Amino acid sequence: MATLYIEEYASSGFIGGPVPVGAQPATTTQTVSIAAGSAQSSAFGPTTRMVRLHTDAICSYRFGTNPTASATTARMAANTTEYHGVRAGDKVAVITNT
Repeated sequence: MATLYIEEYASSGFIGGPVPVGAQPATTTQTVSIAAGSAQSSAFGPTTRMVRLHTDAICSYRFGTNPTASATTARMAANTTEYHGVRAGDKVAVITNT
């Protein structure tokens, strides 16, 4: 089963200045199964300002309060990781892509 792994962070890391990583430890982690239909994560926590997404399969994703991912939304290649600034309470939706 393909999976989108999500780590939530309250702040970014600092090594002489801001760098695109979350300050460990993550405040929470969650996973979403990647399938042919759009699936949403749980809402991000009240202190979440950044998320780390890692996918083990090609997928597309979308952020928002009630997001729906489609083949035309942002795409991630298999086995890649991305960081995104987000708002507390938002979610990420994911769907399989080619």
